[in-house]
Amino acid sequence: PSFKLREVASMYFTMIAVFLVILVVALQGSVPLDPQGLLELSWNVSYPEQAVHFQLLVRDLQFGLLFGMSDRGEFENADLVVLWSDGHNSYFGDAWSDAKGQLHMDSQQDYQLLGARRAPEGLYLLFRRAFSTCDPKDYLIEDGTVHLIYGILEKPVHSLQAINISAIHRGLQRVQLLKPNITIPELPSDMKTMEIRAPDVVIPSQETTYWCYMAELPDSFPKHHIIMYEAMITAGNEALVHHMEVFQCAAEFDSFPHYNGPCDSKMKPDRLNYCRHVLAAWAMGAQAFYYPEEAGLAFGGPGSSRYLRLEIHYHNPLVFKGRRDSSGIRLYYTATLRRYDAGIMELGLVYTPVMAIPPGEDAFILTGYCTDKCTQLALPAAGIRIFASQLHTHPAGRKVVTVLSRDGRERQVVNADGHYSPHFQEIRMLKEVVAVFPGDELITTCTYNTEDRSRATVGGFGILEEMCVNYVHYYPQTQLELCKSAVDPGYLHRYFNLVNRFNDEEVCMCPQVSIPQQFFSVPWNTFNRDVLKSLYGFAPISMHCNKSSAIRFPVRIAPQP
Repeated sequence: PSFKLREVASMYFTMIAVFLVILVVALQGSVPLDPQGLLELSWNVSYPEQAVHFQLLVRDLQFGLLFGMSDRGEFENADLVVLWSDGHNSYFGDAWSDAKGQLHMDSQQDYQLLGARRAPEGLYLLFRRAFSTCDPKDYLIEDGTVHLIYGILEKPVHSLQAINISAIHRGLQRVQLLKPNITIPELPSDMKTMEIRAPDVVIPSQETTYWCYMAELPDSFPKHHIIMYEAMITAGNEALVHHMEVFQCAAEFDSFPHYNGPCDSKMKPDRLNYCRHVLAAWAMGAQAFYYPEEAGLAFGGPGSSRYLRLEIHYHNPLVFKGRRDSSGIRLYYTATLRRYDAGIMELGLVYTPVMAIPPGEDAFILTGYCTDKCTQLALPAAGIRIFASQLHTHPAGRKVVTVLSRDGRERQVVNADGHYSPHFQEIRMLKEVVAVFPGDELITTCTYNTEDRSRATVGGFGILEEMCVNYVHYYPQTQLELCKSAVDPGYLHRYFNLVNRFNDEEVCMCPQVSIPQQFFSVPWNTFNRDVLKSLYGFAPISMHCNKSSAIRFPVRIAPQP
């Protein structure tokens, strides 16, 4: 269809004019929206204006498209901007979808079309949207994960209401739109690079693959500081490489076997499970990661393993065959050590089945504590500075937040993601450094949805078990590597006793029956659900305040803060 500039008498429609748009601000993020790379989104955040400028490249425009945001990537109850054509004229408007997926033009037009231009590679659309619009039909753009949705119109439509969203080619992409404005530190002149990348692997022709590859540092590699890292994506695979991580292996083993294959393969050596210390993590849409100029992440030297494991998540929904890939992560490091070693500390819940979520829950909350007693014992008098964070749950996780509490009062949010997705995990630089002092508490709360499950979900390492973790990156490094909690097991035993007293169906508490089996046998009526929620809210906790050697600081059972 042709694009014409003409007046439209309706307040609801904005016609598209084709003209050259000159971007006066540098784009801060870019991501392919669809697996074929037909739609590419770039954006810039203006914190003074509290607005996001979007640039959408449409490589093969047919009769229009939908683009927008929703709570978890649904096309129902979504906030949308729509470009559509009736075959003669083309229209652009702010719209929303109801609970049935029917589209409606928004009476308050908050997506502002700034311009459009044709180029050899396709059509560029530039539009603007405020973070908050005070329109109940609009999505509130916040820190954390944003689920972007798109749809492609392959036939002309005569009105917005005529678009059937269930019949169009559509999908979703997850990004962090509101990236912090970080001042890039000056990089040292002796900086070197190391590339940890897949060795020209053939991406399996299936939707989801986790690929593992083992790499080694050179012999007698001395201690260095990693000061920056960035992704290297093989050209043409930008829409297939979903996220990547580089792990360092445990120093207690002298050697690790070479491996290059699927992470879930039976051929993968078990020892690779001891490669879990995160050195770098990247997810689609993430930019280069910089350490603060006064700190670096140590690797190499005595007490540091030479072995690294690269893990790449390939998302191949169109099941491309024969696609080769050499993507990976480039580490920037220096032999000129910075003032502080950076450390990584685990906050949240211990990996234990005593923390469980009943089936059929839409928003069940579990909380893990790093208590004042632990920070008092383990942190230096001058405290530590948290500068980045990686939130982590398994598939039932929906929200994660960590707050800093001092003298019994919440003082600061360390990191929060109200639209968290376990399919989009990255190390995120914080907007401001968080200072934590001895006696402070760090409280991590996770919200879960188990509406699709028929039995309890217990805590643990399995993919159908759950976690609630915040890996915080901080300096200076201390001996404290894990600061987490779980409910006291003795009080959980009392819970099972109570369930037996007040329910016809008996929960077996024989010594040989595991805690997961006891949870699986609980009849999940309202009473049993409410009592478990109360138990997790008020029972004493077992505190794990661990050194890197796995030896605990002397902190055990404590009342809940």
